[in-house]
Amino acid sequence: MQRVRITHPRTEAVRRMPTRPTSHEIDEQTQVGAVYMDSLIRSQRRLAVMVCLTITAVLVGTALLGALVPRFAQLRLLGVPLPWVVLGVLVYPVLIMLAAYTVRKAERNEHAFTELVRQR
Repeated sequence: MQRVRITHPRTEAVRRMPTRPTSHEIDEQTQVGAVYMDSLIRSQRRLAVMVCLTITAVLVGTALLGALVPRFAQLRLLGVPLPWVVLGVLVYPVLIMLAAYTVRKAERNEHAFTELVRQR
């Protein structure tokens, strides 16, 4: 009678070293955690700079248009100069939409970061 050895297929596999969750790396401020946090901060900073530049372009562009184009500055809406109407009233819906976009994009960045940390 011949002997047969029965084993589980994974017993021959190479044993892995236990890995630490990435959240521990971040909490303990290790180099790996710093790399993850730097990536999140970099993406949030990029978004903030883009939004600030957009707001600056809209506000400064409108003011410059009023100062450099006399026809635009002379236009009136209900007796009020058009540049004042644009800067005093019409710019706010644009800013609100930009703020909503910024919040949504920042939340997406944070969600992507959370998923990245969970996967590791």
